[in-house]
Amino acid sequence: MRLSAIILIGTAAMVAVAALVGTLLLAFPDAALAEEAVAVLGGDPSVTQWGFAAAAAAAGLSAAAAGYAVAHVGSAAVGALAEKPELMGRVLVMVGLAEGIAIYGLIVSILILNRLG
Repeated sequence: MRLSAIILIGTAAMVAVAALVGTLLLAFPDAALAEEAVAVLGGDPSVTQWGFAAAAAAAGLSAAAAGYAVAHVGSAAVGALAEKPELMGRVLVMVGLAEGIAIYGLIVSILILNRLG
């Protein structure tokens, strides 16, 4: 394999692992921490619960969509690089745009969590 293909595959794998870990941390918070957060916020527990679920869904679904996009863009990028190696810069931009979906979901998740408390 060419070095550029290995870099693209490694980057996609690192993004997928980071998104999975972040989603698991948001989706399954410790029960003691959730009860403590409700006590500090002083609000309705069901509202807080749905807020945490919405934040986890925003991060998780955007990470899954970004993984899907990177898989398709990355495979097309590797094919394009096999034919024309001078397209490396343009291909990295396209893969970066696909990874941006996960960052947007993370930002929405942070905004939801800030709104809760």
